[in-house]
Amino acid sequence: QPTTLPTTKSINLPIFMFAGGAVGNLIAIIVLSVSRQQRKSSAFYTLVCGLAVTDLLGTCLASPITIANYLNPNVLLDQHVCEFQSFLLLFFGLTGLSIICTMAAERYLAICCPYTYQRWGVDRRFAQKLLLFIYISHIFFCCLPMMGMANSTLQPSETWCFIDWRKHDPVSTTYFVLYSVVSLLLILGTILLNLAVCGALLMMRQRVVQLPVTRGSVRERWRALSSAAETQMIAVLVMTSVVVLACSAPLVVRVFANCFSDEKNFKADLAAIRIASVNPILDPWIYILLRKSLFRRFLGLSRRGSSSRSSSPPLTQTTLFTTSIVKDSSVFTQLMCNASIITQLPATVTFTPRDTERASSRLDSAE
Repeated sequence: QPTTLPTTKSINLPIFMFAGGAVGNLIAIIVLSVSRQQRKSSAFYTLVCGLAVTDLLGTCLASPITIANYLNPNVLLDQHVCEFQSFLLLFFGLTGLSIICTMAAERYLAICCPYTYQRWGVDRRFAQKLLLFIYISHIFFCCLPMMGMANSTLQPSETWCFIDWRKHDPVSTTYFVLYSVVSLLLILGTILLNLAVCGALLMMRQRVVQLPVTRGSVRERWRALSSAAETQMIAVLVMTSVVVLACSAPLVVRVFANCFSDEKNFKADLAAIRIASVNPILDPWIYILLRKSLFRRFLGLSRRGSSSRSSSPPLTQTTLFTTSIVKDSSVFTQLMCNASIITQLPATVTFTPRDTERASSRLDSAE
């Protein structure tokens, strides 16, 4: 009886992580399935859905093996099971990073390069092709250890299998370094793209606010639009950068450390793989619930509060305009493209009152 106590205590963590990842991603998929058809046809929606499905599959395939090994320590002694779990950890870790980086690139093109975004025809079908390419290429890349390029082995904690980074032959070391470099480039690419989008949105707001507009209605409309889009994008993208860096970087660092250092730290390796396993638990709450549910409710409460405190016609018109913009994604995308064009104008270009009158009349006729 005393020997079963450690097993009972240690099995609580993988069960909790399995339940958290499965429940969270199921909720995310349900939220996505009840979204409007207009959002379902977008590339970003398709990538988010692909990320949720990927995280759910990774949790449901990898966690049961770990839990079974806690109940029966002989499970991972089978080399085929060990290689399969190593493949799952390699594949879903790298695939999640790739999808997140693709989402960041899609937002970068939509906000900073709208003409390129339109010319390439980035839509739902385009995103599905990207997801298919990511899956096929990553399956091949992560199957290389089973083809003889590296060995999978049971780690010293005897609770998980991964590539044998204690083996320092040239072929194995090449695969370790290649996997680490690809993961590192995906992490840095995601962070840089997110920072570029945040910087573009901040510049857009700053330049729009500084425009010498004489009519308050046009100025307030652009300010409200820029503020709403900027706040939402920055909230999502900053959280994305933090989660990707915090969850994926430790494992990449440990792979580099085990490749180029003779000093082994098995506790740090176990902690790194556990931190990486937290990523599927956090992803659905950041990409789905925060972006579409909680944040929209917060903006709705903010708009109600601002409209109740003010009774002036221009502000009421702005509030109604902003509400219609949030509901109509096509108008939102067009105005975001126009705002991106404004940020790319030279500093010598000025807007006269006559130009403002024309812009206002076009906006009023579009409504």
